[in-house]
Amino acid sequence: MTDAATPLPGWTHVYSGKVRDLYRSSDGADDGRLLVVASDRVSAFDHVLEPAIPGKGALLTSLSLWWFEQLAGADGGRAIANHLLPGQTPPAATDGRGMVVRSLDMLPVECVVRGYLTGSGWVEYQADGTVCGIPLPTGLGNGDRLPEPIFTPAYKAPLGEHDENISFERTVELVGPERAAELRDASLEIYRRAAALAEAKGLILADTKFEFGLDADGVLTLADEVLTSDSSRYWDAETWRTAETPAARMASFDKQIVRDWLAAHWDKQGTPPVVPDEIVAQTAAKYRELLERLTS
Repeated sequence: MTDAATPLPGWTHVYSGKVRDLYRSSDGADDGRLLVVASDRVSAFDHVLEPAIPGKGALLTSLSLWWFEQLAGADGGRAIANHLLPGQTPPAATDGRGMVVRSLDMLPVECVVRGYLTGSGWVEYQADGTVCGIPLPTGLGNGDRLPEPIFTPAYKAPLGEHDENISFERTVELVGPERAAELRDASLEIYRRAAALAEAKGLILADTKFEFGLDADGVLTLADEVLTSDSSRYWDAETWRTAETPAARMASFDKQIVRDWLAAHWDKQGTPPVVPDEIVAQTAAKYRELLERLTS
């Protein structure tokens, strides 16, 4: 299994984030190819934890590739342009965790779509009756479905800093009115299509986030990972309908198990404790279950 420091023939390491590693093609002249590698690392509360989650990177990459295929028209909808380069095979050393993609002019907006009231949105709603400044009807509960999905963009902060929730008006200032509307409309379309596919598999797509860039012709292009457990909240639909507590109804197919364990065993001071083997195994099983349920 490769890591950020391991040389890959034909590729030059550019940088590593908490979870993913980026390489640029070094075969002759710069041809605009990038290699994105999803590691098995897991992060919570702005720390990379030990140990990694075995198989996580390959599971996330498989899920992204499946969703890119659906959004390219396999689900019957219009084709959404994405950054994958057809016919390009990642190095074998990436163990199924790599995607060869085209370099894009990335837009500085993280496109968040929320279909359900949860997380930071629930906290804001309790205080102000809004989510990211958008007024919502009174009487909603934690985990409730929103009347309509809402677009709540964020400004993509420099590496190592926190993203900042922004208004649609601020999005217009950043990318212009036509591009801002295109980002909003594409994000809502993708969310609705993905939510319908998930619903058919007995799953709820509560919220998600997308990143877009522009290709050489200025075409808006879906990039990065898409609709994975690390970028989205998925819930089991039957559990959501029948569970008696918000925590139970919103049990998610991601690293929430790790977050909950860490919150109960660490005061967020100093180095986080090592995550127990049973928590690692439960988390890996959740990632695997989501992939199997969606793609079966």
